[in-house]
Order: sequence, then C-alpha cells, then structure tokens
Amino acid sequence: MDGDTLYSIGDLARRTGLTVKTIRFYSDRGIVAPTGRSPAGYRLYDIDAVARLDFVRTLRALGLDLPTIRKVVDRELPLPEVAAAHAEALAVQIRTLRLRCAVLTAVARRGPTPEEMDLMHRLAKLSEKERGGLIAEFLADVFAHLHADPAFRAVIRTMTPELPDDPEAEQLEAWVELAELAQDPDFRAAVRRMADDQAAERAQGDTAVVRRDLVAVVRDQVGPALAAGVAPASPEAGPVVATLSAHYACISGHGDDSALRCRLLTRLETVNDPRREQYFQLLAVINGWPAPESLTTVLDWSIQALRARIQHAGP
Repeated sequence: MDGDTLYSIGDLARRTGLTVKTIRFYSDRGIVAPTGRSPAGYRLYDIDAVARLDFVRTLRALGLDLPTIRKVVDRELPLPEVAAAHAEALAVQIRTLRLRCAVLTAVARRGPTPEEMDLMHRLAKLSEKERGGLIAEFLADVFAHLHADPAFRAVIRTMTPELPDDPEAEQLEAWVELAELAQDPDFRAAVRRMADDQAAERAQGDTAVVRRDLVAVVRDQVGPALAAGVAPASPEAGPVVATLSAHYACISGHGDDSALRCRLLTRLETVNDPRREQYFQLLAVINGWPAPESLTTVLDWSIQALRARIQHAGP
C-alpha cells in the first residue's frame, strides 16, 4: 500500500483483520470516513484509514464506547484524559467483581442459608464509607460507656479493620465474614460482657501496681505447663492455678478464695468464645497483619484446671 492508493472495504478488512461488516459499521457512524467512492459507488479509503482502524480496534478492546472513540479520533477529547477516566471506571468495576467473587467463594465454602447469603451480598456491596460506619457502629455499641477511657480507645483502634483500596481476594472474603460477625447480636453481647468485665477489673483493682492483661498472664503461665505436658487436673498444675488466681485477685480487688476462682472461671469462659478469636484472625487478614497467636489451647487448659479445683473444693 502507498499514500496515493485508495482501498475498498474488502482491502481494509484483509489488512486490519476486521470484518467488512464492522468496517462498514464504523464508516456509517463517521469514525472512519471514506476518502471517496469508486465509479460503481463503493466506498474507498486511503492508507490513513488503516492506522485509524487499528487505533479504533485497540480502544474498543479496552472497553471504550463508540461515541467516546469518535471524539478521541477526531481529537475532540484528549486521549490521556479519556484513558484516565476509563481506568478509574475499570478500577471500580474490578473492585465490584472482587467483592462478588469474595461472596461467591464464601458461599461455596460455607453453604449458607438464603438469608445468610442475602446478608453477605448486601455487606459486599457497601461503599468504603458504609463499611467504616458499620464497624464503627459495632464498636460504639459494645464499648458504649467506655469511650472516655484511654485504654479502651486504644482497644477500639486495634479492633478496627482497614480494607486496602486494592484488596486481595482473601481480604475481601475476610471483610465479608467480619462484617457478618459484627452484625450478630449474640456476639455483640459477648464482646460487651468482656469489655464490662475488664472495665470492672480496672475500676476495682489495685491501682498501685502495674496491670497486665489477664489473657496475657494466662498465656505466659500456662504455655510452659502445656509444653511440659502438665495435665490440668494434676497436682503439678496447682502452682499455675495459684498464680492465675493471685493475679486475678490483684486486678479485680477481691480476696483470693473459692468465690474469686469461680469468678475467674466465668471470666475465662467468656474470653474463650471462639468468635473472639475468629474476629481477630479476620482482622489480621484484612489489615495485612501477622496472624495472631491462638489462645484457645491455653484458655481451655486454664478452664479445665480451675474446674477441677473448684469441684474438688466442693460446696
């Protein structure tokens, strides 16, 4: 082909790989106008039409609509501006598709009821602002009367998920599960009880000593006993239980007696809610944090050890 030769639609089709029908369609809409016509009235095109058609095909492959493409090829719209707007629109579509994928993945894995699936779908469609509002409402509910306490404000920050702008599929699925969990009234009540128990301990305990979180003490004291194979009901477990009871007496402001051990048992049973651990595992996935250490084993051991001694002590 050279600059002086004119080409039929069939020639252009062979040169560009587009169909005759497609080229005629573009020509009818003024996107690729003919240079002239043959004596028989057939449309003819110059060499520039080849480059124009290649450009149009590329823009169509990228998803641009024909009215926009015409403005671009006619230089009514700058290509960089169009590309930026289209890229932004595609990013929104990609996020939407990822959310749908997360819901479908969760459905395939969990086999939810129709009601649960509807909830998961609605949660996945929330905007960033709505997602933040949902979790903020959950945390405001369970920590309603504790916001003034700096310690609990810090706890609220550590319990807040922050889904990235471009999340991975597992982060999206974790978000859907965490949001669903936050809507569970029973879980909310359980978290509220944990917060109330901790607040009561802070209010009544010995303020002259440095406080350590009860669960952290359980982990540090029980971990070595577990590693050594100490059975919860064995005599060797006695010193560990005594240390836990003494610590709880200090932080709660009560004497170390059988009544305190019963309260400690209830406290640990409340903390040992599997949904609590699930929340923090999902939170770590969403925020890109290292997976938290599971405390189920040490809490189970502590609960069994306390029960054995409470039952042995009798009424």
